[in-house]
Amino acid sequence: MRDISQFQKLLNCWKWLPVSLWQQATARFQNPRVHLVVALADHFEPAVSHGPERFVSRAEQENRLKIWCHDYPAALDRFLDSDGFPFRHTYFWPAEQYDPDLVQRLAEHCHSGWGEIEIHLHHGVGSPDNAEHTRLVLENFRDALAHKHRCLSTIANSATPRYAFVHGNWALANSAGNRNCGVDNELQILADTGCYADFTLPSAPNRAQVRKINSVYECNEPIGRRAAHSSGKNLRVGSSPRVFPLIIQGPLLLAWHTARKRPYIENSAVANQMETTMERLVLWERAAIAVRGRPEWLFIKLHCHGMDPEDRDAMMGPPMQQFLRSLTDSSKNNGYGLHFVTPL
Repeated sequence: MRDISQFQKLLNCWKWLPVSLWQQATARFQNPRVHLVVALADHFEPAVSHGPERFVSRAEQENRLKIWCHDYPAALDRFLDSDGFPFRHTYFWPAEQYDPDLVQRLAEHCHSGWGEIEIHLHHGVGSPDNAEHTRLVLENFRDALAHKHRCLSTIANSATPRYAFVHGNWALANSAGNRNCGVDNELQILADTGCYADFTLPSAPNRAQVRKINSVYECNEPIGRRAAHSSGKNLRVGSSPRVFPLIIQGPLLLAWHTARKRPYIENSAVANQMETTMERLVLWERAAIAVRGRPEWLFIKLHCHGMDPEDRDAMMGPPMQQFLRSLTDSSKNNGYGLHFVTPL
């Protein structure tokens, strides 16, 4: 996400900030935590570059993947959740950057128990994309993941592979005012091509952030309209969802930065300047993302750009190791279930 001014950040907050303040003031859920469900949506881009070139060389991409697949398990395999699983990533690979050999290397890492690969898409950056092209890119990459790399899954009585999705430019369903997307009916295309859940949000302070926050929900119909995920019905125990993709949001709230003595936007990002800490965990829990009827099961969906070299420590270095040590110890000492999950 490119840097934006403080003034623009403030303007972009007007849709969701009143909702966040109301949620915190009314303390939506009072029940003590019994289960903590933690997922990390990784916008996984081996080609990411901070230099003059748009992408790093393919050789550098291959080297980055090789190092990741070796170093990540070695750094974090001792931190296990209540079910005996390590802290896994959901690797959302950019469909427009598909490289069969690189994806296969990551697929082997995932088949060894370190996560799963899903679909990520950057489009409409230079000029608005169109529905036909978006559908074609999604279908081609979906089928390659499912049939060539043994990723994704199917459901009974359907041969269409199912997938989870993140929008690479945050502008899901053209929610950024026709910037970085251009496809108003994107959610309908996702549904038609087998997407069961979107993990893009929160996107704040980006202008694409919608008013509905800190929720797990199905969109109000019709979903073929621009930013149809701006409103929806929260998932509830005993009521099966009908409208897909479901929208799985991460925590979003206004918080106070103790060290810097100023407010900041807590948007559940994991990065070098936003390391995971037990202090942040308190804020994520305060967002109280849960299925109605099960408030004691708290969902914390984080997001990161795992392949950014600048964020290596935040991904697997001392900050992440200390956080996972404290978190797993807290689960054991305080008697609550801790679950490191991926969508499937």
